[in-house]
Amino acid sequence: MTKSSLYKASTFLLLSAASVGATAAAQTPNLEEMWELIQQQQQEIEALKAEAAIRENQFLVVEERLDDTADAVVQVAEMRPPISNAGGNTTLGGYGEMHYNNLEDQNSDGEKTELDFHRFVLYLGHEFNENTRFFSELELEHSLSGDGKPGEVELEQAYVEHDYLNNHSVKAGLFLMPVGLMNETHEPPTFYGVERNPVEKNIIPATWWEGGLAVTGRFGQGFSYDATVTSGLGLEDGEYKIRDGRQKLAKAKAEALAYTGRLKYTGAAGLELGVTAQYQEDLYQDMLAETIDATLLEAHVSWQTGNFGLRALYARWDIDDAINAIKLGASEQTGWFIEPSWRISDSWGVFARYNEWNNLDGASVDGGIAQLDLGVNYWLNPNVVFKLDFQKQEAEKRGAKELDGFNLGVGYQF
Repeated sequence: MTKSSLYKASTFLLLSAASVGATAAAQTPNLEEMWELIQQQQQEIEALKAEAAIRENQFLVVEERLDDTADAVVQVAEMRPPISNAGGNTTLGGYGEMHYNNLEDQNSDGEKTELDFHRFVLYLGHEFNENTRFFSELELEHSLSGDGKPGEVELEQAYVEHDYLNNHSVKAGLFLMPVGLMNETHEPPTFYGVERNPVEKNIIPATWWEGGLAVTGRFGQGFSYDATVTSGLGLEDGEYKIRDGRQKLAKAKAEALAYTGRLKYTGAAGLELGVTAQYQEDLYQDMLAETIDATLLEAHVSWQTGNFGLRALYARWDIDDAINAIKLGASEQTGWFIEPSWRISDSWGVFARYNEWNNLDGASVDGGIAQLDLGVNYWLNPNVVFKLDFQKQEAEKRGAKELDGFNLGVGYQF
């Protein structure tokens, strides 16, 4: 190697070494900064650990206090009777109505001009669970009850109901009979007219309740059924009017039970069709020398389409041709009515109703009565109603009562 070449190589090595040294010197401050950052993060981690330890101690203190409080609550609860959880599952409701009647008998000097708080009713129900419930209805009629008073205190419903299958249930106790339009649904805002229609009152006879067992259910598209075995009517010797046979389950005679079945269809909007049949082997509950059986047949329709409504019902009792029935001509007790109505608005509605039924008042059969009712309902809200109607009667038997005039009423439900 020549001196010139050696000089060049030496110079190149010196310059390379200087470059590496400069680079290392330039990187040294960056490494020191990184080390300082790592130390700072370690200090922050130690601070967080210390704070977490403090919070854990605080949590343990709070937990101990909560345990002490829970123990105190248990001790207090053990020193007093258990509190019932019924409040959320118990319901209270009811309805009432007051009537003013201004009627004159066209065949005599008789009249009916009176003001009467006809019914005050309270409902009490309780749901034990989603499948089992209790329902009751207690009623005071005509404001005062007791010896010499015009009214009564009546237990009209008190039964337990249990759903044993979807859409099928059984109930036991005291309940309203599944018959007609009004017997089960008779709250004042639900019907037209101050008084309940005379056909269901005298023939069915609403309101009618018995004690026993019932099976109910729904099936198909809008069909439902009811089947009951209950206490029956109990006429006394010399009586023949079906309404007089209601025992109201007050030590009711039960020599002859009653068997009732109903089929109802509500599958079309605004429509209800229903038929009911009942059979009772002895209407006089073994009071006479021979048994006198009785059969009830009832059919009805209720239809609401738009503002127009229509209700119609037919009911008939066929009583065995025995001593009392033949003698008094009361072996057939029938009645029917038809009632068109028009809902003018949410608040106003008008109706007309034509009724015919057997009038069995007095010592013998008085023949039929025809009654025309025309009136108006005003709903202050859906659960409060004021009513006015005019009635005119015509009796088949000469001299029988024919009460003409008007009625006013107010009713509510909740």
